Amino acid sequence: MALAHTILTVLCEKDASGYDISKQFEETMACYWTASQQQIYRELARIEANGWVRCQVVPQQGRPDRKVYAITEAGRRELSQWAAEPSLPTPIREDLLVKVLGGPYSEPAQLLAEVRRRRAVHAGQLASYREKEALFRSHPALPLQEQYRYLTLRRGILFEQEWIRWCDEVIAFLEGQPLDRDG
Repeated sequence: MALAHTILTVLCEKDASGYDISKQFEETMACYWTASQQQIYRELARIEANGWVRCQVVPQQGRPDRKVYAITEAGRRELSQWAAEPSLPTPIREDLLVKVLGGPYSEPAQLLAEVRRRRAVHAGQLASYREKEALFRSHPALPLQEQYRYLTLRRGILFEQEWIRWCDEVIAFLEGQPLDRDG
């Protein structure tokens, strides 16, 4: 997935500044896409040059002018064309998996501590996602956009649950318990 398409998707909902887009990433897309403010601003300049967004400068008193971006018809066509393309799974690049693979050549206590730490990180993220899920569940008649947003949150929840489950298996193995090969 290209950052440009993620930004265009955000702008389909409403016009936004680079800062607003960055906040949207943090609040609703962190479970599947991250980007720094710097990356977002750089991409906004590129997609503006492509004609996919237009920028309106809004003067502010006592602060720098605010640039508000809106998706153009060309941007909507680009997003539609991209959405019609088949998607491929994202390749995994995960340091912890390499550490586990190298387990026979490292200190078991260090590996156990690292897996426990990562389990805690995933448990914390899962708790955060569960809080957001509770907000969705408290509104039984969600607007269509929020229903789709909930589906992406669900994927994040399942991702974190699976990480915790795997960490538990590794911890059990490192503590000398046999592997459950049936899953």
